[in-house]
Amino acid sequence: MAEAFNDLTLPDDKAARYATVAVEIAAVLDGEPNRTARMATIASMLAASFDHFFWTGFYVVDPERERELVVGPYQGTLGCLRIAYGRGVCGAAAATGQTQLVPDVHAFPGHIACDGRSASEVVIPVFDAAGALIAVLDVDSTELAAFDEVDVEWLEAILRNSFT
Repeated sequence: MAEAFNDLTLPDDKAARYATVAVEIAAVLDGEPNRTARMATIASMLAASFDHFFWTGFYVVDPERERELVVGPYQGTLGCLRIAYGRGVCGAAAATGQTQLVPDVHAFPGHIACDGRSASEVVIPVFDAAGALIAVLDVDSTELAAFDEVDVEWLEAILRNSFT
C-alpha cells in the first residue's frame, strides 16, 4: 500500500487533497495496533503530501513525567526534546485539550522556537478511545498564516479516526 501512496498524484485543492490522504492513511494503518508506528506513518504521509509542511510530528505525553510532552515520531529538522504543558503552542494544546491555530508564531505568547524558520503552526491534541490525551500533532510552516480551518478540520478528523 505504501508504494502506491508514493506514486499517487494528489489533487491541488486542499480539502480534496486531505480527503485523498485521509483515505490513504486509514488504509495503511488498517490493522496496525502500535501507536508509534501509527504516528510515524501519519507524520510521514502528511509531510509528503503538503509542500508547506516544514515540520510535521508528534509530541507524546510522557507517562514518567507529570504534565510533560516528549518528542515522538516526526519529519523535519531537529525538534525540541521536551515541552511542559502550558509552554508554547504544543504545551497550550496539551494543557487545554484544544487545537491551536497560530498564523504568526512570533506573536504567540511564550512561543518556543525549536527552529527559528518556523512562522506559523497548527497543533492538534490526540486522544485515545477513553478520551485521555496521548499526544499532540504539531505542524509548522515557514510561511505566515499557512494553516486555516480546512487544515484543522481534516487533521482533527485524521487523528480521531486513527487513535479512537
